[in-house]
Amino acid sequence: MNPSPAMQRYAAEIYRLQQDHPQVPIALLTEQIDASAQATAQMVRRLHEAGFLVHEPYRGVRLTATGEHIAMPALRRQRLSEVFLVQVMGYDWATAHQLAATFQQGLDPELEDRIDKLTGHPTRCPRGEPIPSKTGALPPVNDISLIEVPSGSECVLSRVRMQDLEKLRYIGSLGLFPGEPFHLLSCAPFRGPLRLQLKRYDHVISFDLARALWVKVTRHGEGNKAVALDQEKVRRSGLR
Repeated sequence: MNPSPAMQRYAAEIYRLQQDHPQVPIALLTEQIDASAQATAQMVRRLHEAGFLVHEPYRGVRLTATGEHIAMPALRRQRLSEVFLVQVMGYDWATAHQLAATFQQGLDPELEDRIDKLTGHPTRCPRGEPIPSKTGALPPVNDISLIEVPSGSECVLSRVRMQDLEKLRYIGSLGLFPGEPFHLLSCAPFRGPLRLQLKRYDHVISFDLARALWVKVTRHGEGNKAVALDQEKVRRSGLR
């Protein structure tokens, strides 16, 4: 069956959430999609019946390969919209991320192509997340979470895997945007804070905030890492 725009939107949200959750809890999906529990349950049932996801009661849902494929158009529109809202409309990246969820629903293929051309055919959204191509292919991303990087390393911020608007604004206030280089000065053990040097300034950030920062390491240091208690989960959460 041909998926409806609503089905694609739910699939895109599940795709994003399953980067961090082997099984996406229904309650979490309901919260992130900003819908009623009844509406989410009905959509999950439709997606399951169409073969787009697997639903394990009391655990959650996960997209099938076909479900991941139908998620790409909505994911592309969402992230292209964020680029447009930042580059052309002048919004900050947190507000753009919030507005894009509604903005992208009004895009037809012609408008999508025009935005893509107007913004220079971007491959990343303002937060650094990859933008699927029109055929649904994701550009390769080769990065790791900052909590897996040894202190003393030189890094370049690749993407910010964060949805919380206030935290996004805070990260932006520090000047931590994709493409920015910084030096990882120290990592406190036991999920303690990390200290970064960005240009002339030192910043101390929490373990949880650092976990959302994915980086490319340009020079490896020899210090300790902010050891994660759930490293296997962190490694799985990279967008592929």
